[in-house]
Amino acid sequence: MKTIRYFSTISVSSAILIALVSAFIPSFIGCSDTPANGSPVASLDTKFNAKRSYDFLKEICDLGPRISGTEAMKKQQKRLEEHFTKLGGVVRRQEYKIKSPETGEPIPLTNMVVSWHPDKKERILLGAHYDTRPYADEDPDIQAARKLGGLIGANDGASGVAFFMEMAYHMSDLKGNYGVDFVLFDAEEYIFDKERDRGLLCYGSKHFAADYVMNPPKDYEYKLVVIVDMIADKNLQLYYETNSLRKKTSREAMYGIWKIAKDLKIKEFYRVEQHEVIDDHLSFIDQGIPAIDIIDFDYPHPSIPYEQQYWHTTKDIPENCSGESLAKVGTVLLKWLEVYKQ
Repeated sequence: MKTIRYFSTISVSSAILIALVSAFIPSFIGCSDTPANGSPVASLDTKFNAKRSYDFLKEICDLGPRISGTEAMKKQQKRLEEHFTKLGGVVRRQEYKIKSPETGEPIPLTNMVVSWHPDKKERILLGAHYDTRPYADEDPDIQAARKLGGLIGANDGASGVAFFMEMAYHMSDLKGNYGVDFVLFDAEEYIFDKERDRGLLCYGSKHFAADYVMNPPKDYEYKLVVIVDMIADKNLQLYYETNSLRKKTSREAMYGIWKIAKDLKIKEFYRVEQHEVIDDHLSFIDQGIPAIDIIDFDYPHPSIPYEQQYWHTTKDIPENCSGESLAKVGTVLLKWLEVYKQ
């Protein structure tokens, strides 16, 4: 994904001031007066296993870069299908192709859908992408940025996968108003050249959303789409994403999730609008389907000029991620899924 950052034309000195102010925003506008990382998982009433989810994240990263159409992606797909099926999920694959922007050859792609409580017609889609960008193209080291397969994508890629792998343990017993589908989108990051290939961004979710609208299923409908992305940052900071607030249904859902975080005293959900992000949720919003994006784009923390961020760099590795962050998001969403009703 990429973001439309605010304050892009201001002076460096002003940018530094804004970054410093942003760093203190959580203390004043967050769900409590405690700074970030102030809600240890051990103190939470949660079934979401932080250690196991982090182990899943490391396991996925050990496969190497999961670029669309590669052997590593196929290994990941096989592992996930076995995992979700074993835990009671109903797995199907939506297969399609894209023309490689590099060679022109057809590249096989797969969106993986995992259904829980498939008897329920009204459903919530929880989505994440499970591919990695071919290049670490934001890395300050030019040689690293030009190395094909240089991005492990621990937070930007594996965090969503690990999150769903752990969530799967809790879905069969979930008592909620809606059925739930996990959807893992391929080709969110199939970008070899940022300028030339910009039209391919979020290709998998665009394909899925368009197919859903053009060929509406007879036996179910999605009431809401919730995308999770980059949610394993050790210094987790989750703000309201601008596009998610456009429509009443999605805005109320986002407010409801953040309210549950407050009630649970999970302090990493900050009730302030921060970034406008181009991510998989837009594929659904553009089709008229309510959707929100839960994303920590300040990885590892709000940007200060000349300080390296980890997004799309070789620093996006498991050592910069946390199972506790995954567990905090999981605890909130499991509770929200129990109570949410439009």
